[in-house]
Amino acid sequence: MTVTTSTSPALHPYQDPGKPVGERVADLLGRMTVEEKAGQLFHAMTTLGDRGELADDPQRAFGGFTVRQMVAEKGMTHFNLIGAATAREMAEWHNRVQELAAATRLGIPVTLSTDPRHAFTDNPGTGMAAGPFSEWPESLGLAAVGDPELVRQYADTVRREYLAVGLRLALHPQVDLATEPRWSRICNTFGEDADLTSRLVGPYLEGLRGPGDSLGPDSVSAVVKHFPGGGPQKDGEDPHFPYGREQVYPGGLFDHHLAPFRAALAAGATQMMPYYGMPVGTPYEEVAFGFNRGIVTGLLREELGFDGIVLSDWGIISDSDIMGEPHPARAWGVEHLDRHERILKALDAGVDQFGGEACPELVVDLVRDGRLPESRLDTSVGRLLAEKFRLGLFDDRRHVDPDHAEATVGRADLRALGAAAQRRSVTLLKNTDGLLPLPGRPRLFLQGVAPGTAAAYGRPVDDPADADLAVIRLDTPFEPRSGRFESFFRAGRLDFAPERLAEILDLMAKVPTVVAVHLDRPAVIPEIAERAHALLAVYGASDRAVLDVLFGRARPEGRLPFQLPRSMAEVEQGRPDVPQESTDPVYPFGHGLTYTA
Repeated sequence: MTVTTSTSPALHPYQDPGKPVGERVADLLGRMTVEEKAGQLFHAMTTLGDRGELADDPQRAFGGFTVRQMVAEKGMTHFNLIGAATAREMAEWHNRVQELAAATRLGIPVTLSTDPRHAFTDNPGTGMAAGPFSEWPESLGLAAVGDPELVRQYADTVRREYLAVGLRLALHPQVDLATEPRWSRICNTFGEDADLTSRLVGPYLEGLRGPGDSLGPDSVSAVVKHFPGGGPQKDGEDPHFPYGREQVYPGGLFDHHLAPFRAALAAGATQMMPYYGMPVGTPYEEVAFGFNRGIVTGLLREELGFDGIVLSDWGIISDSDIMGEPHPARAWGVEHLDRHERILKALDAGVDQFGGEACPELVVDLVRDGRLPESRLDTSVGRLLAEKFRLGLFDDRRHVDPDHAEATVGRADLRALGAAAQRRSVTLLKNTDGLLPLPGRPRLFLQGVAPGTAAAYGRPVDDPADADLAVIRLDTPFEPRSGRFESFFRAGRLDFAPERLAEILDLMAKVPTVVAVHLDRPAVIPEIAERAHALLAVYGASDRAVLDVLFGRARPEGRLPFQLPRSMAEVEQGRPDVPQESTDPVYPFGHGLTYTA
């Protein structure tokens, strides 16, 4: 790989790559103004301009500030990249941003972060579809395979592709336990089992870290989220929104949800993100975790011994406009505080950096007014600068090579690894009379499957009466929500509406039917499971990957990463913090069949 290397002489100790990280941090801290320190505490969203240029129109910018303004005027150097382009355009944009940073007084380089962008999810609040990157199953699919080496291979691929375009901080893995089946964020977890999640988080972090036992120039750092576990949501609602702010533990399993975070710490995690939710009915203060000193300092730092970076989830200080809609700050439990007071409370809780915010002037106000000691800034800024130094951002990793990016991202061998993982993750739940794998070239009635793709396997027909078999792909049901941003979060009921269920069952009565259901949450499908001739679960898989399994070109290796409940009544009566609570699931956790040959 070719990178652009700084050729300017080292003028100060912090610019000398031969000096220890601690010495470089101390030297740089001593040269920084309060304003420059405050800028490091904010980690805002930004987007690319056209064809890899900087987007200089404030009307198109998140929060009304362009990346040029945030670097040059606000002293910020951490940005969460939203959206996608070609690999070359992303690399060129990255280099332009680094040039902006290099032109500032101290030349502190930028750290670019991203939500997951290697699977099928497309939610501007949680992750992006793969686009130019290699396409893998969601984390649930990796959990279904349950192979630590596959997880390490996945994360290593992510590392290589992120590095190529200049992304140095992964806002993942998400190690929450999916104990409330209605929760909209289950698809990015490893399922409901604490032991399985704990086994997989270490290889995930190792793959992102790359060679060696600690972060280095070839590493992508990782933010493990959402401490202390974002799964036990009251009624399954998500705390992105006011009605989902409460996390409850009627089963008394608060500590159970800590297990994956303990495993992440043992594996060398350097960053943690508290969730938006506020604990209800626990010994802790009933305020959101990012403001909760008992959680961040008492539990994470003092009890568990974490001395890394705590990055808040996005938008806990300021109200915001998202997709043209007003949204309140996710300052649950401290809504009565003004923005200065919220910052003070979060810093006192132990937070180092504010995600989705761009208001360093508020921190400057607090220091100037004597309400916040500058030494408190030094603690957090020191942690943030140390990670930049370890990642090589001050040295030969400041820029990337667009030619290398174009040759690496979405490379054929990396796409092949992702496609193979999709096939492996397919979970065969039912196979009546050994129907699968399908022989020959049957006549296929299709729903949710591209006929052009299916024509390579069988003969698509337009009428079920003419078919030997129906193959249909279904999504897990959800309740549509009215807000534009809210509509991306698939929450609520898990069963099909009566009219839609009747349509599916009517087709099954006409022709033997194979059903592949995409499980981004545990679907309630007892009638479909009973009447399907074959039933498969997928967690992000192309039509080709599904058809390869149906026709025996690949074997299904997946096992359910959660139970499939039998009824919505069972779900509604469940306790949000308790895993595997059904006594009579349609299919249990860990269920999965395969082919004998």
